[in-house]
Amino acid sequence: MAIQPNHFYASALKHADQNKQLIFTTGKTKSLQINAKASNARQLIQSGAIQPFTPKEAAAAMKEGFMLLDIRPIWETEKARVKGSLHVPLFVEDKDYSAITLLKKWVHFGYIGLWTGQKFTMFNPNFVWQVEAAVPDKESKLLVACGEGLRSMMAASKLYEGGYRNLGWLAGGFNRATEGDFPEIEGKEKLQYATIGGASYYFLRLLLLLQAVGKSD
Repeated sequence: MAIQPNHFYASALKHADQNKQLIFTTGKTKSLQINAKASNARQLIQSGAIQPFTPKEAAAAMKEGFMLLDIRPIWETEKARVKGSLHVPLFVEDKDYSAITLLKKWVHFGYIGLWTGQKFTMFNPNFVWQVEAAVPDKESKLLVACGEGLRSMMAASKLYEGGYRNLGWLAGGFNRATEGDFPEIEGKEKLQYATIGGASYYFLRLLLLLQAVGKSD
């Protein structure tokens, strides 16, 4: 059974607003693209064209024929992924080494990369084509997922524009998953922590350690 997505896409769009404040880091055009895609995805979810599912509902949806499409970048899926899921990244590492891009990468590292471990990325220009190559039948059921829900909103919007009509969205992303929500996980990390990297990852490990010590006492 699908959920009312108001809370989840409100949270996701909050991240879009935060991205808008990082225009120097990501580029003004990219920021506008992100906000436009998120707004369009919100309308599609509200209209019922894209069906939202919580992580707890995802396993049942997959049993009903939905294929889980993980659109996170490869450095996140390498940490943890749902076994049997399809991986096509919406964002890929920006490997442009021009002077202006190197400057942006340096600022990105200072403000975001050092803390989160996220690389400087760009939209994958072949995203829809790669999905079409893997899933040519556009009547197929695709449950689009990412770490927090924003990127998968944009990906679902792009797929809808590309002709896919049986789309689901993982509301809140894998970060809201708990033990047992998905039948089998591959990788060395917990699925809900795979998005976390950089200094924040070590801070998280310290908090988990202190929590474990507190329970043992």
